[in-house]
Amino acid sequence: MLMNRKTIQKRKAVTIAAWVLILPSFLFLCAFTLYPIVQTLFSSLYSESLSNVHATFAGLQNYADLFQDDVFRRSFWNNLIVAAVTIPVEILFATAMAVFANSVKHGRWLVRLAFFYPVILPMIAAANIWLFIYTPQYGLVGMLNSNWNLLGNPQTVLPAIIVMLIWKQSGYFMVFYLSGLQNIPAEVYEAAKIDGAGDFRIFRSITWPLLKPITLFAFIIALTDSYKMVDYLYLMTDGGPN
Repeated sequence: MLMNRKTIQKRKAVTIAAWVLILPSFLFLCAFTLYPIVQTLFSSLYSESLSNVHATFAGLQNYADLFQDDVFRRSFWNNLIVAAVTIPVEILFATAMAVFANSVKHGRWLVRLAFFYPVILPMIAAANIWLFIYTPQYGLVGMLNSNWNLLGNPQTVLPAIIVMLIWKQSGYFMVFYLSGLQNIPAEVYEAAKIDGAGDFRIFRSITWPLLKPITLFAFIIALTDSYKMVDYLYLMTDGGPN
C-alpha cells in the first residue's frame, strides 16, 4: 500500500515537472501561433475599409469574393502545380543524394557540401544565379538557343521556376535522409545480404520503410514551403507573365 502511494506521488511529481517544462513553450505557441490564427479567421468574417473604420460583419462573403478573383485562382492553381511537382521530385532527389553521400568512402564531406550548398545560398543570390542562367542571349540557356525566353513565356515560366526550387530545396531534405540512413544498424543490412537480398531489394524492403517518418516530415515541410515562394517569383519574373 505504501509502495503504491509512493509510486502515485512520484508519477504526479513527474507529471507536474513535465507541465512546468512544457508550459513556457505552450504559452509562446498560443501567443504567437494559435492566437494570430484564430484572430485572422475571426477578422476574415468582417469587412472594413479606409473610408469605414468600423468593421461590419460580412460572413463568408469575403471568401466568396476571393474565389471569384482571377488573380487568386491563377495563383492558387500555380501553387498546386508547384506542390504536385516539386514535392515528389525533391524527396526523390534528396533520397538519392543521401544514399550516394552515405556510400562515398573518400571526400564524403565535399560531396555533402556540394549537395547542401544551394540551401545555404541567400534567396537573392539563388534567384540571381538562375535569372542569369535563364537570361536570353547572355545566360547559359541563351547559349543553346538565344530565342528561348523561359521566364517571359507563360508556357515555360512555371517549369523554369520549379527547376530552380528543386535545386534549392533538395539538399535541405538530404540532410534528414542522411541522418536516417546513418541511424539504421549495419547488422540489418548484413543479415539481408546473408539471405541473398540484392541492393534494390534491400532498399525497397529495409531502407525505404525505415525512412518513412523522414519522408512524412519532408512532405509536410515541402508542402508548406511550396506556398511560400512568392519572393522568388517576384525576383525572377516581377510577378509575370502569368
